[in-house]
Amino acid sequence: MSYIVPIGPYHPALEEPIHARLITEGEVIKDAEVFVGYNHRGIEKLATERNAIQTLVLVERVCGICSHSHAFTYAMAVEKINGIEVPRRGDYIRVITAELERLHSHFLWLGIACHIIGHDSMFMHIWDERELVMDILEKMTGNRVNYAMVTIGGSRRDISDELRREILDACDKLKAPLDRITEIALTDKTIAMRTKGVGVLKKEDALRLGAIGPHARASGVDVDVRRDAPYSAYGEFEFGVPVVESGDVFARVVVRALECYESIKIIRQALENLPEGPINLGNKLIKIKEGQAVARHEAPRGQLSHMVVGNGTLNNHRVSVHVPSFKNTPTIPFMLRGNTVADAGLIIASIDPCFSCLDR
Repeated sequence: MSYIVPIGPYHPALEEPIHARLITEGEVIKDAEVFVGYNHRGIEKLATERNAIQTLVLVERVCGICSHSHAFTYAMAVEKINGIEVPRRGDYIRVITAELERLHSHFLWLGIACHIIGHDSMFMHIWDERELVMDILEKMTGNRVNYAMVTIGGSRRDISDELRREILDACDKLKAPLDRITEIALTDKTIAMRTKGVGVLKKEDALRLGAIGPHARASGVDVDVRRDAPYSAYGEFEFGVPVVESGDVFARVVVRALECYESIKIIRQALENLPEGPINLGNKLIKIKEGQAVARHEAPRGQLSHMVVGNGTLNNHRVSVHVPSFKNTPTIPFMLRGNTVADAGLIIASIDPCFSCLDR
């Protein structure tokens, strides 16, 4: 006999609302449907009533975890329309902030994944190490989230020599605990039993559904905007793109753990080769010229796109935000099928969802 088991809209393992309807036979999920739209805040509409500087503040609130990613991407779109060239030092600082944000995001997700499977000692260990990243972000920007580091034409805050050395020291301090976290994640039997073979997304399904980011790379899809279509200063750095073929929750753990090493590599290169010169073109209130542009950024969860349309006034005519969770959420029913109800929360969380972004 089939039963319908509802997960959400509110669930103890998922901080944001999503409703998954599981069609089960006993404990086994035979099919699933996912419903979103509980979080709509009208941000794209609000953006049409604000100028470029006000919109930077607004889009940072689309998501708390990848707030810099939204400001970064929106600014690049406006700069394309207006033909603005960002000073190299400003680009480097944007990239450093973006990679610190990726570290913070991946550590957060790895900790939550451990919490969902009941490995709370690992959860607390990972989040304790994450504090080092949060402390650096706070020293750089004055905030732990919503960093306000971007202005149109560059970065709003500089990195002093003293802070540069501090961040490099933090990268050194982070390596040993990251090695330990990765070792445990790859060898711990509890993690393996709860994640290996669970929530598999085949490569062909990932490609067909348009999965992106670490979620796609865990299914063998070798894609990363930073490498494939370099923007800002990313073309000046050497880094790898970890790809795993198995497509299960374990692969998603591995990909995100390995990406932390690559982020540290980028941060170190940027700090060691930080150009001299201005960080921005002045915090000016500009008119957004007539025209439109799309900017893409590899946010912690995958490709983030902002399309901005200008009409020659101070305000945006249109801002369209296309977030990674929009692409990755349709993969959830495919991952749930054949698994047990007990694993549903973990499988949904394994895409690192941001329904705040998705519903914006």
